[in-house]
Formats: sequence, structure tokens, C-alpha cells
Amino acid sequence: MRQTRAMTTFPFEIQARDGAARTGVLKTSRGDIRTPAFMPVGTAGTVKAMYMDQVEQAGADIILGNTYHLMLRPGAERVKRLGGLHKFSGWKGPMLTDSGGFQVWSLSQLRKMDKDGVTFRSHIDGSEHRLTPARSIEIQADLLGADISMQLDECTDFPCSHEEALRSLELSLDWGQKSLDAFGVRETQTLFGIIQGSNFEDLRERSAKGVVSQGFGGIALGGLAVGEGHEQMCRTIDMTVPHLPDEKPRYVMGVGKPIDLVESVARGIDMFDCVLPTRAGRHGQAWTWDGPINLKNAKFAEDLSPLDEAVNSPASNDYSKAYLHHLMKAGEYLGAMILSWHNTAFFQALMADMRAHIAAGTFEARRTELSLRWADTKSAPKPT
Repeated sequence: MRQTRAMTTFPFEIQARDGAARTGVLKTSRGDIRTPAFMPVGTAGTVKAMYMDQVEQAGADIILGNTYHLMLRPGAERVKRLGGLHKFSGWKGPMLTDSGGFQVWSLSQLRKMDKDGVTFRSHIDGSEHRLTPARSIEIQADLLGADISMQLDECTDFPCSHEEALRSLELSLDWGQKSLDAFGVRETQTLFGIIQGSNFEDLRERSAKGVVSQGFGGIALGGLAVGEGHEQMCRTIDMTVPHLPDEKPRYVMGVGKPIDLVESVARGIDMFDCVLPTRAGRHGQAWTWDGPINLKNAKFAEDLSPLDEAVNSPASNDYSKAYLHHLMKAGEYLGAMILSWHNTAFFQALMADMRAHIAAGTFEARRTELSLRWADTKSAPKPT
């Protein structure tokens, strides 16, 4: 595998370990990212139903934007003319962008893959578009202005055959090199590579070694949160992490539920993203230290207790379950806003809790406690 010329790698300082779990800081020009880190998903330039200052106050150091959605609407060139995605959205901290490959796989119509890229029709209006490794990098790094860009890759269905997973990972390795070539050397931006290989151990090893050899600034595990379930997700991480460098950040894409996050951190993962906090909030679900609750349930109609007093957020403390039940039953927008705010704060509180326990050397005990508490939630979320 040909290795690209040296690229910018953000300083990553691991500050403490407990078993395979680790806590540290990834330093960017727009601020430090405390790891383990959960990135709220700002797909179309917004974390749904939230103001950016609420996202920041909830404890998020970094958010995620999406190439596919923004290239279709309002258009990446327009975002560039309007000052880039940070200025356009009002988010001042670091931002990572998805390459668009996952959304092409899951949302687009009539996609046609070839060795150089993918041609697809928009799920919005049916218009035809072309995405290549170089075009994905142009959109992410040049037009949107992402601090961390992702290589273009191909995500396979789950389950898939060994032959199909091999073809996909080889294509993704080729696209990874082309993404690196297009990215070049940048002073304040970096690029992460993506490992594929479905649930096949030999292919995960092959993909991991290939991606590592290419010299990315960070390594992501792709092809998860596609219906494989919690146990298979954990097994896939187990078979991949031994082949990753210790000194670079590790990112599991699209994961997940709180128990997924805890078990992934226990296996040495540093970064996550998922639509779950705000999607759940829009549907009346709140995640708490005692597990998820459905505020549409009639039992909350006269419950004056707050969502979760252990979460340091106005959304978690200042509104009763009875009031939120009323808002959701009445179809009031405010209900989804408060629940999305609370869920985002809860996920950030979980990350802070894990960082603290790793630093104190008590993570394994905390992991056991939370695994028992959330044993009935062990399933990966459905893809976007």
C-alpha cells in the first residue's frame, strides 16, 4: 500500500487508562476535544431542535455535520459563499463531517457505484449527483471547512458475503488513498480513515492494517450500527482494535445507545456520534441514569418529578414529567426541544462520568454497574 506524504495530525494526549479504556485530549485549532467524546449530530447544519449554545452548555466539545445532506441542500458552494459551516451554523468549536458515503448507501435513489466514485439521485428531488473521493474532500475541507474530514468509503449491507465485504474494503482502501491525495497537507485540518470488512475477522484485520499504513490523522471503524446488534458490534471492535496504533484517536461511527458507548470505551474507543439523543427526544423518549422512559406513557400524566436530577441541565431539572407528557400528547414543539436538550446533556454527562472513572481507576466497576442497570437496552440503533 502506497503511503501518502506526511499530513497534519492533531496532538492527542492520553491522560489516563483503566484496562483498555483511556481518557485524553485531542487538540484542534478551534479547541480541545475531551475523550471519550460523543459528537451530537448536526446533519443539515443543525443539531435538531436545539440552539448551538444549548449544545455547548450541555458539554459537547465537537459536533458532526454531513456532506451528503449539505451538498444537496443548501449546497456546499453556497455554504462556502456564506462563510463556511461554522459561521453559517453558529458553532464555534471543532466540527467533524461525514464523507457522505453512508447516506448514499442508506438514503439515495438509483445509486451506481464504480471504481472512481458513486453516481446517485437525491432522495429530496431525484436530481443526479456524483461523489468521488476528491469531491468529498473538496466539500468537507474546502467548502464546509471541517476541522476533521472523513475519507469516502463504501458501507456494505449487513449481513453480506465474505466476497462482497472484501470487494468493498478494497474499494474503500483505494478511495482512502485518493482522499489523502486530494486532502494533501493542511495546517489546521486533518483527515480520518475508515475501516470496513463487515463482521469477518480476517477482513477487519486486512482493512485495519491497510488504513493504518496510509497515514491518516485518526482511525474510524465503519460498517457498524447497521443492524448487527450489540454483541456483534462488540465482537467487531474486539477483532479490530488490536491492529490500531495507540497514539491516534479511534472513532466508532454511528454508535449508539448508552450501553454501546460504555462497552466501546471499555474496548479502547475514543469518539462516537449518533442521532439517537435528538431522534429519541422528538419521539418522546428520555434517556436517564435509570434507563429510557417514554413520556407519552399515561403513568407520567401527574408525575411532578424532573427527568433526571443527576444531569446538570435546565432541561433535566426544571420541567416535570407531567408537563413533558402534556407537551408530547398535545403535539407541542417544545416537548421535543426539551427532551432533545435533556438527552444531549445526558449523553455528555455519561461521557464525563466515564472520563472521571477512567482517571480515578474505577471504570471497570462503573462499567459493571451500568451494564447491569442497562442490560435490557443492548441493541445498536437503526441507521439514519
